[in-house]
Amino acid sequence: MGKKIGFKKRLQLELFRRYQDTKIVEHQLSTLFWECTLRCNAACLHCGSDCKASPEMKDMPVRDFLTVVDSIAPHVDSHKTFIIFTGGECLVRKDLEQAGMELHKREFPWGIVTNGIGLDKRRFESLLSSGMHTATVSLDGFKDEHNWLRGNPICFDKAVNAIELMAAEKDFIFDVVTCVNQKNFSRLEEFKEFLISIGVKDWRIFTIFPVGRAANVPELQLSNEQFTDVLRFIKRTREEGRIKLNFACEGFLGGYEMEVRDTLFQCSAGISIASVLSDGAISACPSIRANYHQGNIYKDDFWKVWNEGFGEYRDRSWAKQGICADCKVFKYCRGNGMHLHDDNGRLLVCHYNRITE
Repeated sequence: MGKKIGFKKRLQLELFRRYQDTKIVEHQLSTLFWECTLRCNAACLHCGSDCKASPEMKDMPVRDFLTVVDSIAPHVDSHKTFIIFTGGECLVRKDLEQAGMELHKREFPWGIVTNGIGLDKRRFESLLSSGMHTATVSLDGFKDEHNWLRGNPICFDKAVNAIELMAAEKDFIFDVVTCVNQKNFSRLEEFKEFLISIGVKDWRIFTIFPVGRAANVPELQLSNEQFTDVLRFIKRTREEGRIKLNFACEGFLGGYEMEVRDTLFQCSAGISIASVLSDGAISACPSIRANYHQGNIYKDDFWKVWNEGFGEYRDRSWAKQGICADCKVFKYCRGNGMHLHDDNGRLLVCHYNRITE
C-alpha cells in the first residue's frame, strides 16, 4: 500500500503540516468560485451537478453576485483574490462580459472554466476586452473518447478550437484539464504529444470520483494499477520538461508527493477557497457535492460566514473515522479532499491506499 515515504519527504510533510495549520488560522480568501449557471450544452457522464440544457434553476443575476464581491472587497487584496466563473457551462450566459467588466473595475482578476463549445474568436476577444485573465479548458482525450465523456459530438472540435485561440494569444494564461478514465488511459502518451502540438504548456490530470452521474458508469473508474500507472506517467512527463503537468489536488499520494505536482497535498477548500453556488449557497470548492454548505447569500452575510463558519473544513478531526481511523499518515492527509466525503462524512476514495507499489 502506497509508495514509501522517505525521511527527507517526511520532514517536508511535517514542515508543510505546520504551515497548513497557520493557513487555517489565517484563512485568507484567495479564490472565489461563482457557479453562475447550471445550464450546460454538454451532457457529461461524470457531471456531479447533474446539469441540463434547461434546468429549472434560473441563473443568478450578476448584481446578486456583485453584492458578495463588494462585501469582501474591504477585507481582501483584490489583486490577490481570484474569481472564477464556473457552471454548468459558464459561456451559455450572454452577460459574462458585463460581470467580468464589473470585476475588472473593482480590480479583481477573473477567469473561466469552460468546455469550449461557446468560444469562438469573437467571443474570446469580447471576454479579453472585459478583463479575462485566465481560462481552463476541458479536453479528455481524442475525439471519440472526449465526445463520449462529454455527451456532445461537437465537443472535441470546439474544445481544440478554443485551446488554439488561447495558445495564439500572447501572454494569455490557460491550462487544459483531462479526466482520465478507461477510455483514454491507454493513449496518454499520444495525447500528450497532441497537446504539445497545439500549443498547450500547462496540463492537469484528474481522476473521476464516484459521485453524481459518475457513480453509475464503471468505465469512468480506473483500477488501482492503472491509477498508479497514471502517477508514473505524470512523473515521467514532469522529468521530460516539455509540458508542465500536475496531478490535481485530489488526495494525498504518499511517496509520490512533490513528484507529480508542484506542491505537497493540501485541500484548500474552506481555508483559502470559497464558492457561491447557483442557488446562493455559500460553499467551498464547487466540486463538493455533499451537504457542507455554510449558509446562503440571500440570508447570510458572506464575509461573516467566511470568518465564523467553515468549521468542518478547518478542523477535519471528524474525518478520522472508517479507513482513516488508524491511518499513520492522517496528519498529512487530513482525510483527503473534502469533495471525496459524502453527507455522513464517509470517505469515498483514498488515493494513498490505491497506490499499488
